[in-house]
Amino acid sequence: MAAFSGGANGAGASGFDFTNMDMSDIFGDIFGEFFGGSSRRRSDPSAPIKGQNLHTTMRITFEEAIFGVEKPLELNLKEPCTICHGTGAKPGSAPKMCAKCKGSGRITITQQSIFGINRNITACPDCKGTGKVITEKCIKCYGNGYTTNRKKIMVTVPAGIDNNQSIRLRGKGEPGQNGGEQGDLLVEIVVSDHPMFSRQAENLFSTVRISFVDAALGGTIRIPTVDGEVEQEIKPGTQTGTRVRLRGRGVPFLRNKATRGDHYVTLEVEVPTKLNDEQKEALRKYDETVRGENGKKKKGLFNF
Repeated sequence: MAAFSGGANGAGASGFDFTNMDMSDIFGDIFGEFFGGSSRRRSDPSAPIKGQNLHTTMRITFEEAIFGVEKPLELNLKEPCTICHGTGAKPGSAPKMCAKCKGSGRITITQQSIFGINRNITACPDCKGTGKVITEKCIKCYGNGYTTNRKKIMVTVPAGIDNNQSIRLRGKGEPGQNGGEQGDLLVEIVVSDHPMFSRQAENLFSTVRISFVDAALGGTIRIPTVDGEVEQEIKPGTQTGTRVRLRGRGVPFLRNKATRGDHYVTLEVEVPTKLNDEQKEALRKYDETVRGENGKKKKGLFNF
């Protein structure tokens, strides 16, 4: 208390001198650390400020998400004015120091309350905290320092990207202030559904119907994949629900494109719904061959 009241020549018990210190700066820095950084750094009107990030979405197909693609994206982007080069001032003139805040960008508002005098520091309303005012505005950007134009940019979508993941394009966001770097553009990817395939992480899943003849006798079947049709051997007596694993036919890993997940195919035995008389008779003869001597059926497949 002696230190804050000026006792002991302004020095506390530890020898620190608080006489000429602004306590608002001390507490401002303390609370600034809790709420996102240094209060002193933010209060400097001449400090560079990075521009805000922009967010948009891009829809791609299921195959484009797996193999990657480069697609154009059109949107409105802010760019530094080509006439004033971002100053906002008319060529030949320059922003002047704000007379209200004397270039500090801050003003102190004093209020009387029952607890005493309260002093609040806030951004200057005349210069919006910049410490400078533009008396002669640029005729192109009207003092904003930037112009908004429709731009087409190419977005490289990496192979293996998943739905709702984002791509960061650095320097494509809002312009910075006081020489600060430009913000980034975050492109959220929306992947369209596929009528045949579904995805879980790096693995693909699908269902393929096979004839009951192929299921009973086995053999070679053709299975659609994202790489095209592939041939696959199935065993005789394959049942509905049998799962086939196609290694390396899934989705590439984002961090290692040379490695891919797997494709899991569920086989579904298709029973014909329309048979002619000849086909029915052939199946009845087959059914008779699986009956026992006493006329009771063994484990057969068909009963008409």
